[in-house]
Amino acid sequence: MAFELPDLPYAHDALADLGMSKETLEYHHDLHHNAYVTVGNTLVAGTEWEGKSIEEIIKGTYDASAVAQSGLFNNVSQHWNHSQFWDMMGPGEKKMPGELEKALVEAFGSVDEFKKQFSAAGAGQFGSGWAWLVKDTDGSLKVTKTENGVNPLCFGQTALLGCDVWEHSYYIDFRNKRPVYLSNFLDKLVNWENVASRM
Repeated sequence: MAFELPDLPYAHDALADLGMSKETLEYHHDLHHNAYVTVGNTLVAGTEWEGKSIEEIIKGTYDASAVAQSGLFNNVSQHWNHSQFWDMMGPGEKKMPGELEKALVEAFGSVDEFKKQFSAAGAGQFGSGWAWLVKDTDGSLKVTKTENGVNPLCFGQTALLGCDVWEHSYYIDFRNKRPVYLSNFLDKLVNWENVASRM
């Protein structure tokens, strides 16, 4: 079954007042994400991975010893990453569910400390990549960062929240101010109900 570009769960201009412009979403979703889908479909066709689930392909093609991942991994993994990313954001109410707040306080000492660590991970990721809040294999919550298209599936973790820190995700709206983009993401864009549902 071929991969398909998912529709955004909101209008292209729905996040504009929250710091993510219509232009960013048009470029990021309609062009960048679509390219991962198109190239991923081309690379998987006729291989042993054709017909496998996206999770199977990501886990099966990730190479922890490689200096650079394969094109197949990169495109399929980035398709998965972005599909999660759109759902992890949204317009409207940003109240954090009580069970998520409690879990963050238990894991990090406070919600503010979690945000501090998450922002530091994203700002400190050299070059392109992602910042993540994950449920680790032992059930604990951790903040991690990954390079390029690598994601928590590669390590057996559950992605609760991910923020794209590739330049195309923030340069139109924030130029080179990645830390400001990360703060805005956490304070205005995250759909905390979606994060809680992943626990």
